[in-house]
Amino acid sequence: MTSSSSGVVPDPLPPGPAVGGGLADRLRRTAAELGLDLPAPEKEWERSAEFKDADGRRVCINTPNRRRRHDVRFRKQGAWLATGRTADLAAVVRATVAWMSGADLEQTRAVAPFIRFGDWAVAHEREPFDPVELAWWHKLDRYHLPPWDRRPHSRALTEAAHAQPALRRLMPVNSHYLLRFSTRVNFPYASVGYSVDPHHDGLYVVRDEKGEVVARTETPEEAVALVVAALPEDAGPAR
Repeated sequence: MTSSSSGVVPDPLPPGPAVGGGLADRLRRTAAELGLDLPAPEKEWERSAEFKDADGRRVCINTPNRRRRHDVRFRKQGAWLATGRTADLAAVVRATVAWMSGADLEQTRAVAPFIRFGDWAVAHEREPFDPVELAWWHKLDRYHLPPWDRRPHSRALTEAAHAQPALRRLMPVNSHYLLRFSTRVNFPYASVGYSVDPHHDGLYVVRDEKGEVVARTETPEEAVALVVAALPEDAGPAR
């Protein structure tokens, strides 16, 4: 199962100034032109809008810096499953109407090909993951989006930790880019064992429960091996 297909692929920006009016107003006008029934947004600001229903489906649309390129995210079953970026406001409206009308990932992408999602999202949509597994996939998937896509060492560390069955039983928790593990699914977390801090110089700093440095390793696999070796025998699964 891969998560590489969920990265955002930007469209070229069209020439000319941005269209006037708030984003929600422009969405409504575009929907009317298309003859589509766009639901009323739950929240709206000048450059962003959020749609939400009683079952937890959500679409969040953001147009940063007054530009005509729109960042869109799609959520259901407790997870952000898909994302995309496009300059085509009509495509944003089609995707929003489809998603909020009950379409699944594949059906939504069929009407709005700018959308990207990973295999894990399709699997979760068909049979929801437990909270721990879902948290792991969320963390792995975000490395295809800014600002996390500029942290290859953090991505390598998360992938190495996810490859260890003993750690996959625990809740992955980040403090900035430091990775630690919890026996509690929800906040407040209950940290267990060592944590690893991926430094920009390429080293991985392993710290004990008190924050003291235990080791500095050159590879994430070495750091993760130290974490696994130091886990208490009764660590996990997270609850």
